[in-house]
Amino acid sequence: MKIATLGCALLLATVGSVFFYHHHIQDNVEAAETAKSVLDFTMRDIDGKDAKLKQYKGKVLLVVNVASKCGYTPQYEGLQAIYAKYKDKGFYVLGFPANNFGSQEPGTETEIKEFCSSKYHVTFPMFAKISVKGDDQDPLYKFLTSKETDPDFAGDITWNFNKFLVDRDGKVVARFSSKDTPESENVTSAIEKYLGQK
Repeated sequence: MKIATLGCALLLATVGSVFFYHHHIQDNVEAAETAKSVLDFTMRDIDGKDAKLKQYKGKVLLVVNVASKCGYTPQYEGLQAIYAKYKDKGFYVLGFPANNFGSQEPGTETEIKEFCSSKYHVTFPMFAKISVKGDDQDPLYKFLTSKETDPDFAGDITWNFNKFLVDRDGKVVARFSSKDTPESENVTSAIEKYLGQK
């Protein structure tokens, strides 16, 4: 009897999580079709909870696809440093783990969270693992890389640690490659420019 009850509970949990995930994707697909800005999306955070990006309205954001086993992974240190430097002025780094390039983000959300916090002391918002390129591309990244929705900075994500700078109204205002380190002059001067605009 206990085994049957446990089996039912597991089945319900599985169905529930599949429904939740499908519901999240469906919401985001609809958002991608009508979205006017990055702030129109709802994502799952690293703990699996819904996070509406509109909570960042009025903030300057750096949206980054991250990975734990990449040559650029040490950029976590720079991302945390600029977050700490500018957060009191209304700046956030949003980290989106993705396994699209060289299978360099193979871990679970729990493993990713543990890695980021223990090795790089990350305190900026981290999100659930998504796909940033290809047939299963997350709608947020479709919005960021499509010519229709982001004509100035469109184009495929080229590798881990591509960066999009988003102004206080949710508009993409700059894009940086994986080679552009977070603390570099071109990144920090752009952040300061948009933080200076109220």
